[in-house]
Amino acid sequence: MQEGDKFEISYQVTPEIYQAYIHFFNDRNPLHTDEKFAAEKGFSSVVMHGGIMTGFLSNFIGEQLPVKNVIIQSYKIAFVKPVYLNAQLVLKAEITGVYESVNCIVFKYAFQQEQKTVCKGEISIGII
Repeated sequence: MQEGDKFEISYQVTPEIYQAYIHFFNDRNPLHTDEKFAAEKGFSSVVMHGGIMTGFLSNFIGEQLPVKNVIIQSYKIAFVKPVYLNAQLVLKAEITGVYESVNCIVFKYAFQQEQKTVCKGEISIGII
């Protein structure tokens, strides 16, 4: 992997992923689970948990890269727009730095829905 390499992966926020997140992490905040509450706050439906996006990032690093000897060291994430159930997302990531002296690779990424960014950030991984 080298600086400038680009990756594009599709993900969908399925009902199964949504329900599993609620079940395993017990996050029942009404913005994520109560349609009426979400509507009162100006959203068109319940907003998906941000942790679902971090799960997709984990899948990208752990399963989609051409190497498996990696570990996430840090990530930054900014939630730009709400994500709703059944959203079709495209993760676009680019390697912006390769630091061999510390075995680190840095990516900038964005999740897009209908070519609009819904969240973005940076991920640093270590080569182990």
